[in-house]
Parts: sequence; C-alpha cells; structure tokens
Amino acid sequence: MFLTERERLRDELVELADRFGRSRGALLFILQEVQNRYYSISEYAMQVIADLLDIHPVEVHSVVSFYSFLNERPQGQFVIRLCRTITCDMAGKDQVARQLENDLGITFGQTTPDGKFSLEWAHCLGMCDQGPAMLVNQRVYTRVTPEKIHGILQECRQRFGVHAVADGKELPQ
Repeated sequence: MFLTERERLRDELVELADRFGRSRGALLFILQEVQNRYYSISEYAMQVIADLLDIHPVEVHSVVSFYSFLNERPQGQFVIRLCRTITCDMAGKDQVARQLENDLGITFGQTTPDGKFSLEWAHCLGMCDQGPAMLVNQRVYTRVTPEKIHGILQECRQRFGVHAVADGKELPQ
C-alpha cells in the first residue's frame, strides 16, 4: 500500500508526539525535529501537531513564527547564520557577508537553487569576544574571515556528499 506524503508526515508526527509527549511542553521539541527532517514546517504539519497536542493551531504557528530557527518556508540543508551585532560588525562581518554571498550566489534571506545552503542573519550568537561569529546548523565558527569561508563551505559540501539525505532520512552507506 502506498502512503501519500501527507499520510507519511502524519505518521511521523504521531511517532514524534509519542516520543516527546502529547503536552504543550513537547511542542518545541516536535517542531525542532520536523524542521531538522524537512527543513521547514508546513501549515499541514502545524495543524496535525496542534491536533495531537490538543492546542489551538494559532499557538503552534505563533511558536514557529517567533523562533528564527523554525521556518514555514523551506531552508537549505545547511543554514548559515551570520551574527550582525555591533561587535561582529566591528570585527569585519560585512566582508564575511559579501564573501558568503559571492561564493553561494545568493543574498541573505535566500536559499541556493539546489537547496543546500540558506543565508540568514543572527541577532547574537553569544560569541562577542570572538567575532565575527557564524553558525552553520548547530556548529559555531568564530573569528571568521573571508578567507575561511571557502573552506567552511567546502566542509559542508563534503559532509553532504558523505551523508546524503533523501526525504529527511540518512541513506545507508
């Protein structure tokens, strides 16, 4: 029997609710997992999560729209967030930003056509003494220079090649 994409997503959301719990306190954990698997959180997913947790869909949507690491629109497999505080600005953030845009061929707020990279601004990464700071998914880079950008992007591309993903799941090697 073939499952539609929505049926498969619903089954995964039920599993997540069973794993994290069916209370309001599980909401953020479930949303983070959906974001990690699908690179975005659809309206349909938000509705199903609301039903599973017995909360209003507006509450789910408000959490998704509040946190910068949760998105309704699809993001790349590598989300690059560059800190734009005054200390990172003084440490050369603008040159790093220009290098990222040049190397990826996109501007901040966009995703590459192949879906691998998204560029976002971060309000603060808490690394003010080591700026410019950058976050790639969960990994922090400090004292980033334009010269380091190519190597960081190459490292991401190599990780993608080794750990290819399809449908949000790692493929067997």
